[in-house]
Amino acid sequence: MQVIETLAEGLKREIKVVIPAKDMEARMNERLEDAKGKIRINGFRPGKVPFAHLKKMYGKSIMADLVNEIVRDQPTSILSERGEKSATQPEVAMTEDKDEAEKILAAEADLEFTLSYEIIPPIELKPVDGIKVVRDVVDIDEGEVTEQIMRIAESARSYEPKKGKAAEGDRVTMDYLGKVDGEAFDGGKDEDAQLVIGSNRFIPGFEEQLVGLKAGEEKVITVTFPDDYPAANLAGKEATFDITVKEVAAPAEVEINDELASKLGIESADRLKEIVRGQIESQYGSVTRQKVKRQILDQLDEMYKFDTPSRLVEAEFENIWRQVNTDLAQSGKTFEDEDTTEEKAREEYRTLAERRVRLGLVLSEIGEKAGIDVSEDEMQRSLYEQLRQFPGQEKQILDFFRNTPGAAASLRAPIFEEKVVDHLLTQVDVTDKKVSKEELLADDEAEGDEKKETKKAAPKKKAAAKAESAEGEEAAAPKKKAAPKKKAAAEGDAE
Repeated sequence: MQVIETLAEGLKREIKVVIPAKDMEARMNERLEDAKGKIRINGFRPGKVPFAHLKKMYGKSIMADLVNEIVRDQPTSILSERGEKSATQPEVAMTEDKDEAEKILAAEADLEFTLSYEIIPPIELKPVDGIKVVRDVVDIDEGEVTEQIMRIAESARSYEPKKGKAAEGDRVTMDYLGKVDGEAFDGGKDEDAQLVIGSNRFIPGFEEQLVGLKAGEEKVITVTFPDDYPAANLAGKEATFDITVKEVAAPAEVEINDELASKLGIESADRLKEIVRGQIESQYGSVTRQKVKRQILDQLDEMYKFDTPSRLVEAEFENIWRQVNTDLAQSGKTFEDEDTTEEKAREEYRTLAERRVRLGLVLSEIGEKAGIDVSEDEMQRSLYEQLRQFPGQEKQILDFFRNTPGAAASLRAPIFEEKVVDHLLTQVDVTDKKVSKEELLADDEAEGDEKKETKKAAPKKKAAAKAESAEGEEAAAPKKKAAPKKKAAAEGDAE
């Protein structure tokens, strides 16, 4: 077998592979000899089929199998012998001429094919002990824990019927019928609907007009649907609602005690406080980690400058660009609305894609040298998380990961990346800094990735433009049928 390099330009490589016809014929003959005693042909005793007859009947099919095996397996061994890693699956090109193909299968012509690929550039790792990061730390006081518990407790709050007028904080039980231009619309009717005045669950202006009503009273209220209301036939429209109040109930006092904890399914008030404190710590810890990670990645980005495989960059760019356009379509905006142009946006996001690919290669090299791996248990836990987030779609998700090439890598990559970051945190200089929760959660678009990667990039990036976060954005909660509810209205903080 001859391996001839025909192109070495930057990271691009092209290899011509030639296997002489006589070598292919020899391999075919070996296969035929092995099969000779197993093949049954009418008129011949087992193992007594003349070789020439055997070759005539099965030679081409065996040769076709050999060609397929060589084209499938040889690229890996060739790259290994050359000490190269391909950034993507090498492209294989063979003759498409039918007559030439027939000659190859008949062992009358050499087997020739070319491999085209981009190599992963060699990365010489640099010391990371010069990397300095500041880790924001928030002290959680009892007041914040109490405040969070009180928000959660709203789901367990009881209400007592009252005879007076409905006021802020009261729960109103009512029937309503919504109309636009005097005609009832789908989803605009409900009976025995309960609404706490001040919860802001319904569209603006609805709840305020319930104040002062008593049980048994009727009223027609007028509201205007928001311009961004998800139902296009209602967005921006003025509507009336025929209201019949059935009950007005006042909220009972909420105390943080064992009884409240029991209503929430927890054994004691102390345990409730412990759980809520842990949740708050976890939320702040996640933000802190992302900021620390960003600092590390920013400094790695400054340390490593090398050409990136164009195919990897293009694939990453396409993923980002697809999400950007999805976000624009969902928001009903254009690039001009975001004070940019499509051309400028493409340039910005391609820069982001290059950074992601470069840092991905660096982190991969660091992880490989450190012996970091992702266990099967970690992969299973990640898959379980995917299933948990989409109840009812478990089968489709499992089928996707079983049948989609590269799908498992989408589970492995973020786990591997986080483990590499953990490894780096043991080696870099970390300084803890006490900050308030407001400082921790402050929008820092002027710093780090948002400054360098977005500038005036098109849409506000949502999941697409998170530079290296392994976490995507959560989907908005499904809308319920009652039309007056706001888009993605929150049902409470108990989740």
